[in-house]
Amino acid sequence: EIDAGGRPKDRCIINVSSTSGLHGNVGQANYSSGKMAVIGLTKTVAKEWGKYGVRCNAVAYGFIDTRLTREAEAGEAVEGLHKVVQGIPAATRNMLTTPAVLGMMVPLERMGTAEEAAGGIMMLASPWASYVNGHTLEVTGGMGI
Repeated sequence: EIDAGGRPKDRCIINVSSTSGLHGNVGQANYSSGKMAVIGLTKTVAKEWGKYGVRCNAVAYGFIDTRLTREAEAGEAVEGLHKVVQGIPAATRNMLTTPAVLGMMVPLERMGTAEEAAGGIMMLASPWASYVNGHTLEVTGGMGI
């Protein structure tokens, strides 16, 4: 497209990060630093590839109801070379999801759904975001503000 003298078509890359990468999280130095690295990569690609019509953004999720935030005792696992049980201890999940604690953490007073998490990606991929580049969209219900 560029070689032919035209404008490049709008393309986008959407990386997945976490609020742990933006704000840190106790006991998660490895996870937080990895998710912050995703944000650095996002900004670098946005600067380098913008001239080719490639936008690069990231979505940083907060407390989303997935197998990683459900009770580990439920037994959901990922299997590869080893079986890795997903989730957090039931006592921790129960404490975090009480109305009082959840309300202090998240202004919307609830966990997000997988569909709401996907909505952030869909929005950034849509034509409505064609001038959004190098941004990290927080899909958190207000957690961290």
